[in-house]
Amino acid sequence: MSLIRDLADQIVAAHRNEDLCLPIPKFSLSKPPPQIDNEQASDLYELAGILAAVEMGFIEADARVLGKAWSRMVHHDGGFNPFQWPNRPEHFDLLPWTRNMNPNAFAECPKRLGLYAVMPDADWVKRMVDAEVPTVQLRFKSEDSATLKRQIAQSVEAVKGSKTLLFINDYWQEAIEAGAYGVHLGQEDMASADLDAIRLSGLRLGLSTHGYAEMVYADRFCPSYIAMGAVFPTILKRMPTAPQGLGRLYKYAKLMGHYPLVAIGGIDESSIHAVAQSGVGSVAVVRAITSSNDPKTTVKKLQELMKT
Repeated sequence: MSLIRDLADQIVAAHRNEDLCLPIPKFSLSKPPPQIDNEQASDLYELAGILAAVEMGFIEADARVLGKAWSRMVHHDGGFNPFQWPNRPEHFDLLPWTRNMNPNAFAECPKRLGLYAVMPDADWVKRMVDAEVPTVQLRFKSEDSATLKRQIAQSVEAVKGSKTLLFINDYWQEAIEAGAYGVHLGQEDMASADLDAIRLSGLRLGLSTHGYAEMVYADRFCPSYIAMGAVFPTILKRMPTAPQGLGRLYKYAKLMGHYPLVAIGGIDESSIHAVAQSGVGSVAVVRAITSSNDPKTTVKKLQELMKT
């Protein structure tokens, strides 16, 4: 195991300054990496990749995915180089042309969705349409079915005749009934949502991801876009992972560049330019708009910052 430990240390040292390492407590793998012998020497790099990822603060699921990706990369590229990083679809056993060949792929949306405003109700959706925001998500929470359907219907009505694309968060059945452009689901919603119904309705599907394992899983469904976050700390919802940071976002965007991508989580005027430079075609914003004294002016400024 000393050689594996040495390889892992080299990986960590090579990428320590790339904002990939998170300052969170170290943890042990729930299932130790397997021991190897000479006939399994090709697994050296997988085990080293797993250990390095754990040392860098990646959650266990991501560490295991990264380990396999390190192994594939070393063998594809013909040797180990700690300064490299798995960043091509084939390293993660992904097929960048999957959407073109998969009959179950969801309807396409623009590669660049631009500024993506996540708004709490239909009135805010209407304000974003008036501000000419290219993409809006209604994230309205209510246990009252009538109120929920009314909010969704009003939001769909608000974007009619405009260039604004409307996604509905979570409530896919109501989104289908109202004729929305698309629906956005979290990973936890995948098991309960009727994906066939969403696909057959023609709605676009956006999926939330929080790291490598969830991105690889989301790819199986060929969604219309993939959202990646949380980039920075956010108080709006409880996140399953620590904030990813810019370093990881840049790696994720390079890997998943064959999809329309949305960066989300704690992004504001001070950070939106750096986020946009990652290569994502869309940046989702919440509080930077809803807490502004002049939302329309803020929208314009955010869009300008994304371009510069």
